[in-house]
Amino acid sequence: MNHVVSTQLPAGFDRFTILQLSDLHVDMSPLAMQSVIDLVKDLNFDLCVITGDYRAQTFGAIRPCLAGMAQIIACVREVLEETLYGVLGNHDSIRMVPDLERMGAAMLLNEHVVLKRGGDAIYIAGIDDAHFYRVDNIEKAAEGIPEDAFSILLSHTPEIFQQAAHAGFDVLLGGHTHGGQICLPGGIPITLDSDLPRAFGSGAWKYHNMAGYTSVGAGSCIVPVRFNCPPEITLHQLRRSEATTSTG
Repeated sequence: MNHVVSTQLPAGFDRFTILQLSDLHVDMSPLAMQSVIDLVKDLNFDLCVITGDYRAQTFGAIRPCLAGMAQIIACVREVLEETLYGVLGNHDSIRMVPDLERMGAAMLLNEHVVLKRGGDAIYIAGIDDAHFYRVDNIEKAAEGIPEDAFSILLSHTPEIFQQAAHAGFDVLLGGHTHGGQICLPGGIPITLDSDLPRAFGSGAWKYHNMAGYTSVGAGSCIVPVRFNCPPEITLHQLRRSEATTSTG
């Protein structure tokens, strides 16, 4: 469980829990995806977000990927009958969007949605792939989000952390790096295929006032092998912190 603590979080969303699935590459390893399904069935969460790379290859047929995603999304919605929110990764095609949305996953393509609990609200924004296709537009995704609102940005790659913080997002959830996938002892990645500080390559991190988390992903890429870098699905719990003032 990753805890995100913020004074900006409205009281109505204290302990709100988000399940993040990332880098599934569902048609690479059906066995790994069955493990994801088995794990999700036993979890409690209030929202599910998926941060890209649903397909194994960066080209070719999308049907095998969509068949696998249908099973994943159906499992999530059995646990929680709510819309999932997702973004595309550098392995994905815009042609996938209509099918994913029919399954119950609203894809955020440089846009945002508002989640409400009673009189409180938080904002979930998503940008298109910023790593390969370079079709991200943070300004458009953030347009209309009040300056004092609590907001979360979904991005397949965490490489845009500076722009996200500058745009005022409180949280950035991403993936892409696989944490290196094949690592030296101690989980030290040989490569992250990303232009970012090594400390931002996996797990929780912080940049200025923005909390970040880079999932190492549930699937594998290129080869169905992980070494010193186990796969993950992640629960993020939002926690409200009261603002403190100093005197003297």
